[in-house]
Amino acid sequence: MIDAYELARWLHILSSTVLFGTGIGTAFQMVWAMHLGDLRGIHVVSRGVVTADWLFTTPAGIVQPATGLWLIWLQGWSLWEDWLVVTYVLYVLAFCFWAPVVALQIRIRDLAGEALQRGETVLPAAAKSAYCIWFALGWPAFLALIAVFWLMVTKPTLWS
Repeated sequence: MIDAYELARWLHILSSTVLFGTGIGTAFQMVWAMHLGDLRGIHVVSRGVVTADWLFTTPAGIVQPATGLWLIWLQGWSLWEDWLVVTYVLYVLAFCFWAPVVALQIRIRDLAGEALQRGETVLPAAAKSAYCIWFALGWPAFLALIAVFWLMVTKPTLWS
């Protein structure tokens, strides 16, 4: 029988894998589709990216802090351990960059779909502009999560 700690740890690791893996996978697909420039491909890929965010990234993003708090409680740690405080800040920062990215993905999807319905073959300038912002916002979220992984593994003493 699995104990509470093992279950919490497994769920935390699984959700971090889903969160990070889906994020990097969908980002790659969007960058690749935009690089190729095919309007129909951009529309299909952006639809898939938006769907993946709702099906995988969002639930994993909710499970992460829930299981993190569970692990903190099970381990008897203070909520105010220095490495945990930095983790909270980085996680919120990642979310603050990710939330507009989702809105931009939806905008790119919708603009590409509307262009296809009008019989156009080129992505509208507004979608290209949204993509540039999407790309720029994705990096801080990605780097913040990389730092969170490091903190989770090392649990360093950052100040005394």
